[in-house]
Amino acid sequence: MTRCRSLFAIVWPLLFLQVSAQSWSIFGVQPKGAPQEGGVRLVGSVPTAGRVEVYHSGQWGTVCDDNWEMAQAQVVCRQLGFPGAVSASVGGVNGEGSGPIWLDDVTCTGSESSLASCRFKGWGITDCSHKEDAGVICESGSSVDDDQKFSLDHSVGLSEDLGSLFDQAENCDVDVLVVDSSDDQSHGKTFCVHRVILSLYPQLNISESTRNISVDISQTCHHHVYSFFRYFYTRKLDVTLASAQCQHQLSYMFGMEHLLEEVGKVFTLLLPQDKTFRTQVSLYEYGIRTEDLLLQENVLQYLSWNFESFVSSPAWKTITVHMMEALLSRSDLVVEDEAFLLETLENWLEQRTDVTSPKRLISLLNQIRFCMIPVEKLYDFQFTSSLYQSNEEYFSSAILRAFQFNSLPFSKIRKHFNDSDSYLPRIYTSSNWSLVLNSTSTRNNMYNQYRHNYYSNPERQGSFSTPAHNSVLYNQKILQWQAQVLLYSWECSNQGFTCESLPMARLITYDRSYQSTIRFSNKLILTCKTENTVFHVQDFKNDKAAIPSNGTMSLPNPCPDNYFYTFVVRPEFI
Repeated sequence: MTRCRSLFAIVWPLLFLQVSAQSWSIFGVQPKGAPQEGGVRLVGSVPTAGRVEVYHSGQWGTVCDDNWEMAQAQVVCRQLGFPGAVSASVGGVNGEGSGPIWLDDVTCTGSESSLASCRFKGWGITDCSHKEDAGVICESGSSVDDDQKFSLDHSVGLSEDLGSLFDQAENCDVDVLVVDSSDDQSHGKTFCVHRVILSLYPQLNISESTRNISVDISQTCHHHVYSFFRYFYTRKLDVTLASAQCQHQLSYMFGMEHLLEEVGKVFTLLLPQDKTFRTQVSLYEYGIRTEDLLLQENVLQYLSWNFESFVSSPAWKTITVHMMEALLSRSDLVVEDEAFLLETLENWLEQRTDVTSPKRLISLLNQIRFCMIPVEKLYDFQFTSSLYQSNEEYFSSAILRAFQFNSLPFSKIRKHFNDSDSYLPRIYTSSNWSLVLNSTSTRNNMYNQYRHNYYSNPERQGSFSTPAHNSVLYNQKILQWQAQVLLYSWECSNQGFTCESLPMARLITYDRSYQSTIRFSNKLILTCKTENTVFHVQDFKNDKAAIPSNGTMSLPNPCPDNYFYTFVVRPEFI
């Protein structure tokens, strides 16, 4: 031990570790520490429910239940980092508070980032008593499978005996205090660790003088701190979907970048599980506030692939303007057509009161690709849309530009289209541009049956026609496409090519008359039949798309034997 201490003193003469200023609540939405102006808390016997209290002018106060509904409850629960609200309670059912009643007649849209951002009479202006104190019950994340476990094992070079050393808590020289400073009713917990073990991790900044480590984190995460510190001994960590948020926050707080990345991958498993989409929205906001770009991208990709289901979900009305703009900017949105996006945006704006700035509205409208909207629908829009009537100058310019795109050769107008995405398609699934095959790519031992019946099998092959391009100049020029799902190498060789891997999808047109003007960036979509959930989108290269295995997919395949293919044609001007 003396030798270890000597080595430690030479190599790591670092500073005392104090992480309380960098701790986070579950889903990481707010730094923990001293109460902040406008902060909220729940006073009750469980972390997910209680009387709502707001911090103002250095004092906690309650909220009157006048006009207290689910929209207000959603804001409180999301401000606290929960996925959403279960119910809004009134009449002081969570106990009567004391002190000031800070808020009365609160009105929220449900998308505000804090309760104090909603409309209300004014701080302390009320005619209520504490018998009318408002409360909430928040979701605890039970909409996902908490029992599924993922074992991370980085234990090369470490003995299981070190795990026993941690568990026995003998001869420790550093105490770990776990607290939640934002909750004056919570009780901290303490356990001990060994300085020489922690000194193996330079990012922890352990020094010879370190005697205490304070971990200030939401009480919801307290029982996960012990297993996190045990990882320093064993380099093994069991992560469940329920514990992933806390382990991710702890990894962030202690600078464990590799562990942060590994735990972050578990978040992708949450994405298909919540059909209300509240978890996905909360994860995105968490990624924004922790500056986790990979998490943001994973959530946006999943929401883009399942955009039409997302629009119909309870969470859709609650998304922020920032999230809406991020989604509309993407080319991997899977939608019927661009007109659907414009209609969706208009409906969303009609329900919002926080998009009053003309600059913010124009920023959203600029993400619509007017050139991709069929001209018939674009023409009708000016007579049917209230959004058009209130922003006629903007729409007149956008529609004129779209008509120019549709009526003039692209070579003439190319230099005036500086924002190149405006004339590129997204992934449009209308019948004009796609074909669905219902076959699941599983092999069958009846080799000869497949060999004789393949070419008449409608589940693994089909033909369809599309315009050469969506521009009016080309949409009367029709291309014929052949779509196939190939399971055997002989199916490839019989058609004069080889398949590098199987199964393989093929989408081909033999009409090459437009190849100097138009290229095709076609896509293959894999969708679960039972849940209608898109879990993978693959590019076609040289007319072929390798159908990936679970290990190479962006998301794990939730329906390995029950999905269908959508072949999508995407023409682009060269």
